[in-house]
Amino acid sequence: MHRNQYLYEYLKENSNNMTEEWYGNIDKLNTAGVYASNDPGVIRALKKQNHDFHLHFIELFNKGEQEFFQDFEPWIIEIASDFEHINTPIQYVIREFKNVRNQYFEYIRRFVQMNPGITRGEVDLWYDVILKEMDEVILRFVEATYRYSQNVLKAQQETINELSAPVISLSNHQGLLPLIGDIDTSRAKMILENTLRQCAKRDIHHLFVDLSGVVMIDTMVAHQIFQLLNALKLIGVKTTLSGIRPEIAQTAVQLGLSFKDNEIRTNLAQALEQK
Repeated sequence: MHRNQYLYEYLKENSNNMTEEWYGNIDKLNTAGVYASNDPGVIRALKKQNHDFHLHFIELFNKGEQEFFQDFEPWIIEIASDFEHINTPIQYVIREFKNVRNQYFEYIRRFVQMNPGITRGEVDLWYDVILKEMDEVILRFVEATYRYSQNVLKAQQETINELSAPVISLSNHQGLLPLIGDIDTSRAKMILENTLRQCAKRDIHHLFVDLSGVVMIDTMVAHQIFQLLNALKLIGVKTTLSGIRPEIAQTAVQLGLSFKDNEIRTNLAQALEQK
């Protein structure tokens, strides 16, 4: 049997011990997140994750690099999206990766003491492999964490966008867009994109746009609202405006924007009476 295989078997036999030793050596006074938890359920899950790590990592002495990482990838993605690890500062997660790496060096030293015939060259080769592959695991973990956080941010932004322009479905293919608060250029753009998408998705033929909750509006935003009305017209959606404040009307006049093709009502109650 090749010595790599002997080392593989040795590490596999000691994988449970490695997990217990690792957890016992965590500096719980100078860490945070999952590593500082006193919750028995969290601790059990953490130990299982660490043991699963060992069962994957020791395969570097038993498999080719491509197959090794192909099998390892699900574990990396799982930890990168794990609630407890997400809520742990990443520097502490990286520190524990390094502690586990040093633990492997210690176990190789123990293995060498049990097998005096092992050469220095073999030990150096094992050290190099562990360094190289652990660095790659850490890099892939950071990349997976970044991808997960970006996906979460994207989902949150989509939710914010929808809340910024909540198209409420009414009966008979009608909908309501109540605009509230300050509208800057960025929010106006989101309102335009989200409203068109929601109207098409919900098969809305007539949209009531209420501006009574809009406090301030500048010339650029007034122009964006006018663009929204024109875009809705292009996709076959009729619009009724309500709650236009005097300052908004004045801004529209100054810009030369005409709402003559849109129904206008003083307030939302009047607008909805025509339903």
